[in-house]
Amino acid sequence: MIITLTMFLIGILLGFIGAGGSGFIIALLTVVFGVSIHTALGTSLAAMVFTTMSGAYSHYRQGNVDVKAGITVGVFGAIFSYLGSRIAVWIPVHSLHFLTAGMLFLSAIMLMIRLFIVNRLKETNKGEIKSTGSFLFRASAVGIVTGILSGTFGIGAAPFIQLGLMIVLGLSVQKSVGTTMLVILPIAMAGGTGYYFEGYFNVQLLVQVLIGTMIGSYIGAKFTDSVPLPILKSAMVLTPIMAGAILLIP
Repeated sequence: MIITLTMFLIGILLGFIGAGGSGFIIALLTVVFGVSIHTALGTSLAAMVFTTMSGAYSHYRQGNVDVKAGITVGVFGAIFSYLGSRIAVWIPVHSLHFLTAGMLFLSAIMLMIRLFIVNRLKETNKGEIKSTGSFLFRASAVGIVTGILSGTFGIGAAPFIQLGLMIVLGLSVQKSVGTTMLVILPIAMAGGTGYYFEGYFNVQLLVQVLIGTMIGSYIGAKFTDSVPLPILKSAMVLTPIMAGAILLIP
């Protein structure tokens, strides 16, 4: 019950800033509740399957999903997310804490870059990749990199996926946001499956996390439009930084 209540409070924050929050979930489960980091990684990936499903459908209904790019990047991402989950089990616990924290800090930097260049990308990235060979190469590169990051460190890698879709595949900002939700689905599913087969999966823990975060995020989303944009952007960047800092607590 304590885990569910904590996840509910975190869900309010995540719903407010519009983030998946896997890093924060991992940090709290490991540092506060003593869950092994490998189990926390598997749980966070499994939770993302459910939390992004409705978002992906909603964006698809609004026309903000490039299905071809989403499926292509997602397939490559899923394969390497599964491989990443198998790699993670060989990484020592202490090192995995440190590396995951580092990835969260890097996610914050990527998010800052995205927020900083978003207006330019609206004007400059209107072209489409016309060559099939070029498209497959670019899409596979985005999928491989983000899949490895997600599977190994249990993070959604949304900032990395969005930047890849915008810069490498030339999608618009709106399309990149919606398509990212579609990409995360197979990546999270494959990564979670890898941890499941390695024995790092707890169904009861997953249910507790989902109940708390899904209810909390629904409530938190109602406050997004009521705060100034600079505060919202600051909260978006500070969230993965705080999660990474918590993971570094001895």
